[in-house]
Amino acid sequence: MRPGAAITAARRVFPAPLPYPLRMRKSPVEWILRGLYSAVLYLLLPITVYHLVWRGFRVREYFQRWDERYASYPHSSGQPRVWLHAVSVGEVNAAAPLVNALRALRPDIRWVITTITPTGSERVRALWGDAVDHVYLPYDVPGSVGRFLGHFKPSLALILETELWPNLLFGCRDRRIPVYILNARLSARSLRGYRLLRPLIGRALRTVTCVAAQSDDDAERFIQLGARPDQVQPLGNLKFDIATPNVQDFIARFHDLVPATRPVWIAASTHEGEEQATVDLHRRLREAMPGVLLLWAPRHPERFPRVEALAREQGWKVATRRQQQWPLADTDVFVIDTLGELMSFYGCAQVAFVGGSLQAIGGHNLLEPAAMGTAAVTGPHLHNFAEISRRMREAGAVVIAEDASGVGDALLTLLRDPQAREDMARAGCALVSNGRGALKRTVALIAPQLPPPVA
Repeated sequence: MRPGAAITAARRVFPAPLPYPLRMRKSPVEWILRGLYSAVLYLLLPITVYHLVWRGFRVREYFQRWDERYASYPHSSGQPRVWLHAVSVGEVNAAAPLVNALRALRPDIRWVITTITPTGSERVRALWGDAVDHVYLPYDVPGSVGRFLGHFKPSLALILETELWPNLLFGCRDRRIPVYILNARLSARSLRGYRLLRPLIGRALRTVTCVAAQSDDDAERFIQLGARPDQVQPLGNLKFDIATPNVQDFIARFHDLVPATRPVWIAASTHEGEEQATVDLHRRLREAMPGVLLLWAPRHPERFPRVEALAREQGWKVATRRQQQWPLADTDVFVIDTLGELMSFYGCAQVAFVGGSLQAIGGHNLLEPAAMGTAAVTGPHLHNFAEISRRMREAGAVVIAEDASGVGDALLTLLRDPQAREDMARAGCALVSNGRGALKRTVALIAPQLPPPVA
């Protein structure tokens, strides 16, 4: 049976979801599981303080806004009517076209958007400023969940990708708030990781109105986790509907200082364990192509100073986006220590290495360099982007190397072969273009569920 066939067959048997009050009733088993889960979380609450302090020494923003982490709010909310949760930058970017489309349809609706990370928070503010309300999502303990939902009083909840917090989902059910999990993905690895909590997670999933999955495979795994087949719809991946910025002036300014003939590669979204590999790769490329320039964009802001220092330790001439703004003729490494500019710099590079893939992180968004017409190379750890990486590899739009040495081989080959880069870029752009459509389908799903205008 082809992927998704079981879902289609099941939908012929299962009727449409029942109206909310009849769809799900509490059970003694649910009470027991929720009680045990919540008790463990309350016992672990002191550790959350330690976690915030520990993260705060690395990223000062974690020292701020603790009240939001525990759902304590000093002011009235103004009662936003729709709530969207996107954990960090990648999810916020994926959600942005959807939020913009729904806000255009219904400009009267006030939104509250939650994230978990400071970088996600910064991205929300960069995209919408004060046009939306923004707080951190509180920890998943009943008290915090209750205060959050009671304060903002959303009439519709939209959750991006894989944020499955049982008390939050049950809390929405108890308050008759419809929940949609959008652009939902669930890797085989994540499915295995939920095995201990599957009895609880499965019950929480069955309170959700709809799981809009990225692919048939994701849909099947959500059903294995506990969702009913009639709850799940494979709508495609919102990341294919990526908005590409107009970067012509940006690239022109870059090439005013860096000749178009100079080889340029970008190491994007690298993690701590990949930094030495990036140094080794650049050293190897410099031996083969002495004039090569590295644009280096670490994944997390707290790594910006360390990456800059690491590059300087090699004796290379280093410039940064914040201090020098642009690389100069003698710059060896240019550190992109800002947020929101990665796609623009993709457009300046001839080849991209997308990090999070040489460590067991799961990879990062390969569609961004593809959409910008930049050839891409990645490592083998891609479980968070399994479907996208498979489609890109089959289309000839990415090189997936087995290790750092293989990444170096691919980078060198592509830097030396303009035709290969052009072919890969063309394939990537075509793949992104042909994959669009999830946004339109998701808007069609959500628009009828938006709350009615206030009289």
